[in-house]
Amino acid sequence: MSPDNTQARQQYDALCQAAEAKRAAFEQAPVPKIHIGMATCGIASGALDTRAAFEETLKERGIAAEIHSVGCHGHCYAEPVVIIDHPASGFPPVFYHEVTPGKARMLTKLFLEEGDPRFEHVFGATVENEMIPTVMEFSRFNQEKRIVMEKCGQIDPESIDEYIAAGGYAALVQTLGLAPDQIVATIKSSGLRGRGGAGFPTGAKWEMAAAVEADAKIVICNADEGDPGAYMDRTILESNPHQVLEGLAICAYAVGAGRAIVYVRSEYPLAVRTLRTALAQAREHGLLGAGVLGSPFDFEIDIFEGSGAFVCGEETGLVQSLEGQRGMPVHRPPYPVEQGLFGQPTVINNVKTLASIPPIVEKGADWFRSIGTENSPGTAIFSVVGDVVHAGLVEIPMGVTLRTLIFDICGGIPNQKAFKAVQIGGPSGGCLPEALLDTPIDFDSLTTAGAMMGSGGIVVMDADSCVVDVARYFLDFTQKESCGKCTFCRIGTRHLLDILERVTTGEGREADVGQLERLSADIKAGSLCGLGKTAANPVLTSLQYFPEDYQAHIEEKRCPGMMCRSLMTYYIDLDTCARGCDACVGVCPTEAIFTTSTRKKGVDQQLCVKCGECMVACPPEYDAVRKVSPPGLAPTIERPDTPRKPEKP
Repeated sequence: MSPDNTQARQQYDALCQAAEAKRAAFEQAPVPKIHIGMATCGIASGALDTRAAFEETLKERGIAAEIHSVGCHGHCYAEPVVIIDHPASGFPPVFYHEVTPGKARMLTKLFLEEGDPRFEHVFGATVENEMIPTVMEFSRFNQEKRIVMEKCGQIDPESIDEYIAAGGYAALVQTLGLAPDQIVATIKSSGLRGRGGAGFPTGAKWEMAAAVEADAKIVICNADEGDPGAYMDRTILESNPHQVLEGLAICAYAVGAGRAIVYVRSEYPLAVRTLRTALAQAREHGLLGAGVLGSPFDFEIDIFEGSGAFVCGEETGLVQSLEGQRGMPVHRPPYPVEQGLFGQPTVINNVKTLASIPPIVEKGADWFRSIGTENSPGTAIFSVVGDVVHAGLVEIPMGVTLRTLIFDICGGIPNQKAFKAVQIGGPSGGCLPEALLDTPIDFDSLTTAGAMMGSGGIVVMDADSCVVDVARYFLDFTQKESCGKCTFCRIGTRHLLDILERVTTGEGREADVGQLERLSADIKAGSLCGLGKTAANPVLTSLQYFPEDYQAHIEEKRCPGMMCRSLMTYYIDLDTCARGCDACVGVCPTEAIFTTSTRKKGVDQQLCVKCGECMVACPPEYDAVRKVSPPGLAPTIERPDTPRKPEKP
């Protein structure tokens, strides 16, 4: 028999009425609305200065307008992002990108005051309009399927009323009218798999925890996002924290827990602040504490700030950290769902997993299964970075190919360069070549290709990249982040890194390739946790798909991507160098650039540290600085003797 949630519905209806009244008052106010993305990506691009410019100019010109802070739209390449809704102008809400303080002042005067939207600065309209293309017409928008990120960039993350007015917490109210086993059955039927990397079925994990008899249980949100280049969890917490908290509450109700912890990185100050605000508002609205919405369900959430250890993203290492011990994974079984934090049954889910729960409860398991693939239902969120035109966050249905994601959705490779590789899955993933770009993005297909879904980080590399150096970079990361418990991981990754460093400095040996393969297999077999078992993936996939790069480094002492400093050199082409131009001289940190007898420039290779600043500084019309690999290809130019300056008396 299902519980009676009549009182919960009545309290929720009252919250909805108050929230919708506030939204209506905001939307119907006869003044322009300026929506500014204020997540970390926007702030890092200058959104605070942009907001200040709008505020100052509005005050100076006596214009009445509402400035509305929202989270991240996912289009990080376009930050600072501003949407201006100016109904009196006759135009729909207009989407502007890269809004600097100067552009903010210009739009205030010309659009808000004079009604001219300045089409040359418009990225698109948010609704259909004959004069302005809609943002949904761009592939960066129309090929996404937003479930977790649906409200990101639409609501103020520090306003619970805006979340409720958009339908937030309705799934929790629905949950309170169902038996816990019904919720578990729904999540199990949906086929949702953990979005933290391993892809374990979420419903099965909840079912095991619910079956354990215990006086107290606990649920944990794992927001310890540590992959280089990954920022999906951070952005969700900064842009829509209440959806994560709602998913956490539903999880606790389903498994019989009364307490939850959000384990979040202390390096995410904005996410932590937003979370604390969200928790305070949820308590004030009766959504946390004793008797949630007047029901028998008691629930409380605490925040724990981690100290940035990558291995604490592994659930048993996370539990050790919460208990005040050194974050080191432990043997399983028992699994955390049986015996976790302080011996209590503990369910640990990722941010994206928990944020997927409310839509599934509200719309049903069949709806969720209709998205994605049979074995990987739903959507995947990726942070796409590197050599790609439209970097940022993307939420796509499972099954979309890597080619579609990189080229159709994210705009392909900038500067018309050729694609070389994509690193997917972070340090635990692998480098995949162009031949595998048609691989569907789902848990099983990526594993078959030698990579893995991971937490959702994707690094795109163009033809000028060096996969050997990329493998070295990720090995350096995992080796430093190893907790040291396993001999294979602690010492094996050190040996792998030593070999890769030798190869990238031109000291590689013929036997190194075989040694890399053997060591990788041993580390994978002998390590306890996922960090060690997958640490060698970047090495194995780069060896498998890019053997010619290793051959060039070892046999020819050459870096095809000209990224390994020891295997390249800079020189100046005297045929194109301009007489008297000292641009390169001014930026050289070691005074390695000298003037020849013809007043052109040369590079003293003994002093050059190969920083590349001279190439950046050289005017495009001359394009005189070259870099080559191996170093022996550079022409030799003798530095003329420079008379010694007389010492001052």
